[in-house]
Amino acid sequence: MDEGASRDAGGTVGEGAGGPADRLGALADLAGTWLARPAAAPVPHTGAVVADRFDRIAWRDTYEQSAALRELATDLGERHAHADDLLTDAFLAAYKAAPRLREPTAMAPSRLVNHRIVTALLESPDFAELHRETVGDPYAAAMAVLAQGTALRRMLDDSRAARDRDERADRAGRAAEDAAEAVAEALRQAADEADEDGSVPAPAADAVAGAAEEAEVAARRAAADAARSLAAAVPGVRAAARGAVAASAAAARQEAALVRAWGVGSGELERMSFDERARLAERLRAGRLAEWAELIGRFRQMADGERARKVENATGELIGVTLGDDLSRVVPSELAHLGLPELRAVFAARYAAGELMLYDSQGERATGRGAVIACVDTSHSMYEAGPGGITREAWAKACALALLDQARHAGRDFVGIVFSAADKLRVFRFPAGAPAGLGRTLDFAETFLGGGTSYQRPLSAARELLEEEFAAAARTRGDIVMLTDDDCGVTEAWMRDWNDAKRRLGFRVFGVGIGAPRVAAAGSVLAALCDNLRSVEDFTDVHAAADLFRVI
Repeated sequence: MDEGASRDAGGTVGEGAGGPADRLGALADLAGTWLARPAAAPVPHTGAVVADRFDRIAWRDTYEQSAALRELATDLGERHAHADDLLTDAFLAAYKAAPRLREPTAMAPSRLVNHRIVTALLESPDFAELHRETVGDPYAAAMAVLAQGTALRRMLDDSRAARDRDERADRAGRAAEDAAEAVAEALRQAADEADEDGSVPAPAADAVAGAAEEAEVAARRAAADAARSLAAAVPGVRAAARGAVAASAAAARQEAALVRAWGVGSGELERMSFDERARLAERLRAGRLAEWAELIGRFRQMADGERARKVENATGELIGVTLGDDLSRVVPSELAHLGLPELRAVFAARYAAGELMLYDSQGERATGRGAVIACVDTSHSMYEAGPGGITREAWAKACALALLDQARHAGRDFVGIVFSAADKLRVFRFPAGAPAGLGRTLDFAETFLGGGTSYQRPLSAARELLEEEFAAAARTRGDIVMLTDDDCGVTEAWMRDWNDAKRRLGFRVFGVGIGAPRVAAAGSVLAALCDNLRSVEDFTDVHAAADLFRVI
């Protein structure tokens, strides 16, 4: 009320500077102000990240598929209100290509802490790296949220005071809206009770002013308290957010490296359900070769790079001029004779005699056409460390997986033979015309038999497979790669049969000695069996090992 106003003895507002008409008009203005505020203000948002319905569908579908997300939401929700909105925002920030935050003034006060947490996540130094792995991938975005779960819980705990004040500010704001309705009601009541001369009864006027003033003061005070509390919580939120994003970026990077190392394409991942991808990731992380993902990836990249250089029946590097009758390599000066009628007979005579001048080249031997067979030793000694402290088994399996890639790209069958002693052998077939199947590839890679070492059993099995292939499809020129760390004898009779089969089927044998110099030494049994023998140390130098992948 205007302090200059006075009341007469009858309890009505006086007729001075604040007369009845002025007083009633002031009340109308005050009521109009309060009624206009909620009508003009936009509906406050509960989500900090701007999202369309497709983004929210992606979140809802992922949430329904992920038991881990639902467990996290339940855990956070038991102690923190609006935790579900925070998880939605964290997911959308990782999932959307260009996440955009709403202005804090557009948020419901009770969600301002969520807004501050998501802002801190987006501003973290490692967020860009994380975002590269999660953008557009609901599974990866969900995994990022799960990796941040502990930090989100800590940030919510640390900002509990700010959230409590935000809740009070939210309630004060709603109370202010209710006050606007109370003002309107008081104004109607005051108008009904006005005297014929327009005087407004003091109790009605006081009710109007009191409701307006109390709501205004309470709302301002609650908003100020919430702002101060949130500002105090910001440093802790930022620090926790940096740690959360760094941890989730490392987890995403590790999982992406594992997936790439095992040759899983993005298309194959997109066809998997959430549960299938989760089981695959867990298997890759828990597998015995998980820690050697970088090595496996290096072999695959080496093979991929050499495929780009490999050409069937390549002419190779020019090293001079020779004589012969290969018209595809005739030097231009010889071809010029065909342009003169009198020299055509000379050209024909030299061609018949094989004396045309030809470009001489040093090229690669033609690649094989039959199956590629990798015989992988898994005797007890393969557990021992090889170059770089990496187990001999890991070196052998990495090479074998690269050979599987090689065979798939060349349209050739691949067979993995895991062996140890004479009574221990497992065969994994990967026909060229059928999908390799990641599950079977992992079974092959993870199989370890233990025991001693026998050459005859796996090589005999490989020879029989090539004979079956020749009988069924008349294909020859297969390739056998023997990966072992042991040297063991073979019988003379077996060796004769082996050499006969090589001549008949035209297959080649490559050997890789792993971790034991004697295996790849001249005069070893493996040297006698192989057309091309090397030690695993060669694979530490990409160029030294390149020809193995170029000719297979």
